[in-house]
Amino acid sequence: MRAKKRIRPLADLWEWQTEAACRGLDGAVFYSPAGERGSERIRREDRARSVCQACTVREKCALFALALGEPYGVWGGLTEAERRHIARQAQAGQTAGRGR
Repeated sequence: MRAKKRIRPLADLWEWQTEAACRGLDGAVFYSPAGERGSERIRREDRARSVCQACTVREKCALFALALGEPYGVWGGLTEAERRHIARQAQAGQTAGRGR
């Protein structure tokens, strides 16, 4: 008899968020409004990072955003650009490994 693969309850994927330092804060700190650029964007991202810095679930948050390919906002202290960079590096590493 084959062992049944257990499907993890969806709530388990999100449970860490109940411990997040950002819980209940204004999302505008973490997500850029349309047209935000330059120093304005840097200041907002720095404010978001300061919340993330003290968060007990920071790593889980960052890994969650990376795993899902979250394109927007600051997650686990990582900006949109930083997550794109990490994803490109991971993709390049996987592609390089296939070339042999």
